Amino acid sequence: MRDMLGREEVITVENALELIFNNLPHKLPPDIKLKIEESYGRIISKDVISPEDLPNFSRSTVDGFAVSAADTFGSTEGMPAYLNIGYEIVMGEEPDFELKKGEVAKIATGGMLPKNADAVVMLEHTQNVDENMIEVVKPVAPGENVIQTGEDTKKGEVILRKGHKLRPQDIGVLAGLGITAIWVYEKPRCSILSTGDEIVPPDKPIKPGQVRDINSYNLAGLIYNEGAVPLLKGIFKDEYTTIKNVMQKSLEDSDMVLITGGSSVGTKDVTAQVINDIGKPGVLFHGVSLKPGKPLIGGIVNGIPIFGLPGHPAAVTVCFELFIKPVLKRLSGLSKERFDKKKGTIKARITKNISSSPGREEHISVYLEERNGEIWAIPILGKSGLITTQIKADGMAVIPLRKLGVQEGEIVDVRLF
Repeated sequence: MRDMLGREEVITVENALELIFNNLPHKLPPDIKLKIEESYGRIISKDVISPEDLPNFSRSTVDGFAVSAADTFGSTEGMPAYLNIGYEIVMGEEPDFELKKGEVAKIATGGMLPKNADAVVMLEHTQNVDENMIEVVKPVAPGENVIQTGEDTKKGEVILRKGHKLRPQDIGVLAGLGITAIWVYEKPRCSILSTGDEIVPPDKPIKPGQVRDINSYNLAGLIYNEGAVPLLKGIFKDEYTTIKNVMQKSLEDSDMVLITGGSSVGTKDVTAQVINDIGKPGVLFHGVSLKPGKPLIGGIVNGIPIFGLPGHPAAVTVCFELFIKPVLKRLSGLSKERFDKKKGTIKARITKNISSSPGREEHISVYLEERNGEIWAIPILGKSGLITTQIKADGMAVIPLRKLGVQEGEIVDVRLF
C-alpha cells in the first residue's frame, strides 16, 4: 500500500529500528591498546582483571588512634578507657612495630595499621590526659574506621567488563591498580554527505535561493559526542552518478554513511535509488511515523548502515537521537546499558495544549523552567525549516504515537540535548 505521495506507507519508529538491527551484522570493531589517559569515553574490548588487592594494606579512614578494639570495650565519657600512646604512624611507610595491650598509635587518614591493631578510634572520641596517654570515651568494634586489605577489590577479580564505556572514575581505579594501558575498540567512522543544488559551504556568500550547509556540522557534533569519528565528505549535487560515486567511496572507509537532503519524494531525490543499486539488502524503509523526520530512509549496504536524512535541521536532530545514536552504540562495541532509554530523559509539565497528528510520534522543541519546585516545558513553536529553535531549546518533548496531543499541565517525557 502506498501513501498519497506514491511511497510505501510509513512504519513506526520501533519497527524501523527492528529492521535495521535485524539486518545489521553482529560484528565487533577492531581494538587497540591505549594509555589510560587517552582512553576517556572509549569502549573496553577485553575484561579488565585486577592485578592486585586494593588496598594492599589495611588503612585508616579517619584521623585518630590505631587500637586493639578490645581495649576500648565498655568505655564511656563517665568511665573512659586509659591507653598509652606508644607510636605515631608515618604516612607512606609501613609501621615497624606491633601494638602491645593497652597501647595505641597516632594515625592519620590513609595510614597503614600496625600489627595487633584492628580498629581506629576517631580523634573526636578521645581526650588527651598528657603527651603519653589518652582517654577513649566511646568504644569501637573490630574493623571500625578501617578499610581492610582487598576490601575495594581482590586480585583476580573482574573490575570492568568488555563493552563498558570508560568514565573518569573508571580511569582513576585503573590508575590506583597500576594499570597504565587498556584495550579499547576503535571508534566507528561515520561519513556525512550533504546533497542539494541549493546548499553551499558556510564560508561562502549565498545567492537568492541558496542556503549554507547546517546539517553536516550539526551531525558532526552529534557524532563526536557519541564517541565516533565524523567524516565530512562535502556537498554534492542531486545527481544520480555523483551521489552513487561518493557513496561507494564512503563505504570503503566508513562504518556508517549519512546523507542529508534527498530523502523526500521529488524528481531530483535519488538517495533511495542509489542505496538500492549499490548493494544488498538496500533500502529497508522509506518513511517513519515521526514528526519531524517522516521522510527518513534507512538501509543496509554490504553490512554498512546508510541513512538518508531529511533536510530540516530539527528533523536531523530527532532522527539522530532515535536511529543513528543507537546504531552507533552497536557499532562501537558498547554493551547494552541498564536504563538506557531513561538516560537523558526527564519528566516535565507542558505549559500549553499541543495537538498531534494521530499515528505518528511527535517531538516538540522545548525549553525548561522551574516553577514552584516543578519543571515545566515551554514549547518553542515554529515551522520545521527554522534553525534557531534548536539553539533556544533544552530538549524535545515527546508526544507518543497513539496520543492525539497533550493538555496544559500534563506530564511529558523530555529528551534532553
